[in-house]
Amino acid sequence: MGDTWLFVYGTLRPNHGGTVARRLAREATLAGSASVDGILYRIADYPGLVPGGNAKVVGDLYRLSDPVPTLAWLDDYEECSPAFPQPWEFRRALIPVVTRQGVVDAWTYLYARNVATFERIGGGDFLA
Repeated sequence: MGDTWLFVYGTLRPNHGGTVARRLAREATLAGSASVDGILYRIADYPGLVPGGNAKVVGDLYRLSDPVPTLAWLDDYEECSPAFPQPWEFRRALIPVVTRQGVVDAWTYLYARNVATFERIGGGDFLA
């Protein structure tokens, strides 16, 4: 079985400094910077990624050492686990992620609602 990867682009990034980002950094191995095709929107004090288009979203790639429990608590954090009523704001999806070493398929959390009223984050980097 291959590695399980997670692409993060907002409050889970290591430089964000929040409690959940610190937990992820303890439980996973940071592989480095990465990017995906998509558009980043400012939802509130956090971003939402909509895949596709001709723009890039900047983030970080983690290797998950114990993916099942890690993804379970991340699903709770993103409020897209069975414990939360639908429709969810985010959904977890496997997407292609570009790294310096090539492309890997990684889990990430995509924004699942209408973004028409939200501001686009220029440059695709939430922490810039």
